[in-house]
Amino acid sequence: MNPRGRHVSSRSVVDPSAPAAVRLGEVADPVPGPDEVLVEVSHASLNYGDLNDARSGRVPVGAVLGSDAAGVVVRAAAGGDGPAVGTRVVALTTGAFAERVAIGVGALAEVPEGLEMAKAAALPVAGVAALRALRSAGLGPGRRVLVTGASGGVGRYAVQLAARAGAEVIASVGSAARAEGLAEAGADEVLIGLEGLREPVDLVIDSVGGPQLVAAWELLAPGGSVQSVGWTSGEPAVFPPYATVGPAKSLSSFVIEGEAGADLAVLTELAAEGTLTVETGWQGPWTRFDEAAEALRGRRVRGKAVLEVASR
Repeated sequence: MNPRGRHVSSRSVVDPSAPAAVRLGEVADPVPGPDEVLVEVSHASLNYGDLNDARSGRVPVGAVLGSDAAGVVVRAAAGGDGPAVGTRVVALTTGAFAERVAIGVGALAEVPEGLEMAKAAALPVAGVAALRALRSAGLGPGRRVLVTGASGGVGRYAVQLAARAGAEVIASVGSAARAEGLAEAGADEVLIGLEGLREPVDLVIDSVGGPQLVAAWELLAPGGSVQSVGWTSGEPAVFPPYATVGPAKSLSSFVIEGEAGADLAVLTELAAEGTLTVETGWQGPWTRFDEAAEALRGRRVRGKAVLEVASR
């Protein structure tokens, strides 16, 4: 999930030799390329993918973690493109959990007046994933859309964006406590798991995986699509024999590829005008990273977890 940012700064959250943990460490200052700006980060948001990166070995030991950052440009791109010094920006870039980050101009968008930086920081991975997954599945008015894990970051954005496009939206959550606010966000129906859902759906945005992904596949109408954007259950998905034999329908894997700046511009404008609500269920200084990570793993965060990056 990436585009191209060169990353690191003097203090950052890095992957240590113990793969299940992270620490605040010292790294070299970033040196921006000609098409990169230097951003002083004020806020960053935490995603399940960041936690997986810290535990899976995908990120080298000592590398900076994170994908979502918001802050202020302190050095413009030498090539002349991109925002000027002093511009508030949000970006989807590697190595986002840092005091200063060098970011490609195509990976960021200006934060409109009236949108808090903490809210902007909660948009990149989850917002872009929801927007692109819905777009790739051909979302349109009148379609029935099932969003699993609807109380999380991707889920809440997907519910709102699908409703805004005129779809009939069914939101699935893990418990009654996590259903709060989803009807107001645009869900026509809110379910615990998939209990009671009988009518076929045209599109599934799934961030849970495991048995629920199998059940969602069985609910898919001919010609429909499941977009697999996450796997928070950590459980295997076991399809029964002949589950994939029948009328054509599709299961698509998902990853954010390419530069996200244009999509971030759409999302920040929607958030600034109040069309897209950004919910931050946890917010605190990045020195409390472990607390935020544990809350996210324990599914105690409604919406997004946002870290406040304090410069020394």
